Amino acid sequence: MIHTSQFRFKLKPLIIFFRIVIGAVFIFSSFVKGIDLQGSAIKFDDYFVAFGMDFLIPASFTLAIFLVSTEFIIGISLLFGFRTYWGAWGVLIFMSAFTPLTLILALFNPVSDCGCFGDAIVLTNWQTFWKNFVLMIMVLIIFYYRKKYKPVYPAITEWSILVVIFILFTGFSLYNYRHLPMIDFRPYNTGTNIPEKMYMPVNAPVDEYETILIYEKDGIRKEFDLENYPWRDSTWSFVEQKSVLIKEGYKPPIHDFTISTQDGNGITDLVLSDEGYSFILVSSDLAKANKEALQKLDTLSLYCNQAGIKFYSLSSSIYSEIEQIKTSQQLSLDFYITDETTLKTIIRSNPGLLLLKEGIILAKWHYNDLPEIEELSQPVLFTVITKARKRHERTSAIISILILFLGVSMFEITRSMLIKLKK
Repeated sequence: MIHTSQFRFKLKPLIIFFRIVIGAVFIFSSFVKGIDLQGSAIKFDDYFVAFGMDFLIPASFTLAIFLVSTEFIIGISLLFGFRTYWGAWGVLIFMSAFTPLTLILALFNPVSDCGCFGDAIVLTNWQTFWKNFVLMIMVLIIFYYRKKYKPVYPAITEWSILVVIFILFTGFSLYNYRHLPMIDFRPYNTGTNIPEKMYMPVNAPVDEYETILIYEKDGIRKEFDLENYPWRDSTWSFVEQKSVLIKEGYKPPIHDFTISTQDGNGITDLVLSDEGYSFILVSSDLAKANKEALQKLDTLSLYCNQAGIKFYSLSSSIYSEIEQIKTSQQLSLDFYITDETTLKTIIRSNPGLLLLKEGIILAKWHYNDLPEIEELSQPVLFTVITKARKRHERTSAIISILILFLGVSMFEITRSMLIKLKK
């Protein structure tokens, strides 16, 4: 905790406030990213591609685990006062790296979303930079007084607590990776009515563009708008015209979901309007899909065909690759084409499985948790859905309890600090 004799009284509450804010932000940020490790790894891929460091893509997942767990420990250190001196160093290094990075993102926009809060809260690059700028001020003050913090417990005890928390949180993140995220912040979460989220309101604002005309004179090119271009000056020669987006219009939560045959014929409406049950196999990259799971899903599709249950297989792989994999693995699946990013957004599993009815996602399965064929007879199908929903509700309840515990802990920490300030 804080060694109060070293501080002016008016500064003490401010330092406490800054520690609570930074600790809570880091814990929340790492928690929502830890729930979706694959999404965090995908964001690393985006960064590496944007900055021409494609050779680092194989390390994306390892970096995601390390970054998320380290961020969580820094938050715990600052919030609970465990090894706060080192927590202050950690948060300074962390913010010193990411604040300039977010400024670069804001200026040049190589990546549209920094991913600092996963899919839970999506900020623009400028919003992210100003958020980090404000937090950096708090971090510098916390770091300046790093030697004034008094340990809560002996050093060995605090280090042991932090190591155990690091291991537990890493295990928690890996569990979510090997199954499905306990909380799904993406637009395709269980219970989603896909057609409703694709709906575009009648009076919704649309994208606004500005037309830019490029003319050249004496080897120099200049941009003009439609109001001031030199149409009467023959010394200027027209080069090209381009449209620049100046204001984004309304985009529905789901705006890129399409399913088409290998010939390019769309069947999206057919799938989403089906009044019966439909299983959807999702594989963003068939070459990287778990082979054992593909075999199991192939058997499942054969059963569904016999039982009169629709079964669709979606992938973004090209036709020749799909046929080669089907032949080598002896699969009978018929694949339809969907955008790769959309498939990765729908489910964090390759392959994964969805159950739809009239466009509503009733259940989702990671390939490690696929339902058994014995569970899928029509009367038992309701039991499968109920089990999936109960599992989701149970997980949500556990997370709610953890969040409540963290909130109570923060309240008690603040209260104890304020009591000490009055002494």
